Amino acid sequence: MSAQPVIRAATSGDGDALGELDRRTWSPAHAVTPRPQPPYDPFFDSTHRPWQFLVAELDGKLAGYIRLVQPTRLASNAHVRQIQGLVVDDWARGRGVGRALLRAAMEEARRQGASRITLRVLGHNEPARALYAAEGFAVEGVLPGEFLLEGGYADDVLMGRSLDPLTPPAP
Repeated sequence: MSAQPVIRAATSGDGDALGELDRRTWSPAHAVTPRPQPPYDPFFDSTHRPWQFLVAELDGKLAGYIRLVQPTRLASNAHVRQIQGLVVDDWARGRGVGRALLRAAMEEARRQGASRITLRVLGHNEPARALYAAEGFAVEGVLPGEFLLEGGYADDVLMGRSLDPLTPPAP
């Protein structure tokens, strides 16, 4: 039987490994930023803090991460958390890492007092959209042609779900 992913909070010491993971897994299937080029910026900076990240380890190796943040500083939006990045290393795909990170992020959002969670995903990223839908996220909006990526336009799909345990996930 395959090992289950271990999810933990990121530490400042994870920065180099997470930066390498980001560079290794960059793809126009999910990235809206240009391909990283040397010299590389630090993974953690003033707007990307270690406490915003959960990391997954599988077989004792870093397998992925998820970033969870408040989407705005507005008090009226304090009940919402937003996923701003979910990455799984190629060798760990299909082993439950993405699902474990997503579930851990929802639990962390609940722990922080959130009652709702949202994310944005490129329209052509079918594997990610299927995972989110399977975990109860529903499409709440689409921004057609929002990004020009490698010569083609890509939709920005807005998805969200309630974190209330009494509210059933969207079909």
